[in-house]
Amino acid sequence: MLDSIPSFTRLVNELAKFPGIGSKTATRLAFFLLRQPSAEAEALADAILDLKRRTRFCSVCYHITETDPCQLCSDTARDAHLLCVVEEPQDLLAVERSHSFRGRYHVLHGSLSPLDGIGPNDLKISQLMERLQSGEVEEVLIATNFTVEGDATALYLARLIQPLGIRVTRLAYGIPMGSELEYVDEATVNRAVEGRREI
Repeated sequence: MLDSIPSFTRLVNELAKFPGIGSKTATRLAFFLLRQPSAEAEALADAILDLKRRTRFCSVCYHITETDPCQLCSDTARDAHLLCVVEEPQDLLAVERSHSFRGRYHVLHGSLSPLDGIGPNDLKISQLMERLQSGEVEEVLIATNFTVEGDATALYLARLIQPLGIRVTRLAYGIPMGSELEYVDEATVNRAVEGRREI
């Protein structure tokens, strides 16, 4: 029945592309938007376009930003000798919310997953190694997710970094196996950062 309304079907199909949104949820969201005043729908569309126009990845750490370098990389109060490597920008936000880390960051934009065709060249690993050549970083805290892919990425990075004479640590295992950092509460992330260990 709704297939006969192309504009509605198009919106449902676009919403269903979001992670965790199936066709039922996409349909509910489309009906919600349909009931909103035009100004609300336009504000949403404008916010999406504004995000796409104004944000980019920091040329230093690859976190999302509107200024380059980002605020975290520009903050002289942060410890430049300590670098935290995370999979995604949302993982960086999870560590920041814990208020347990005052160093700098590097975002890989994924994890190694040979079954999905994601290798080292698909991540920001070469850029990380370039950053480490300056000799400024003394410790790299690998904060990849506690999944098979996250662990494989952590081990791969440790093998690349250790020959440089840089201390390599990993978050403590207070974070449940198979969980994603983005969804872990602040106190648990804080304990995991404080209890980090050498790889």
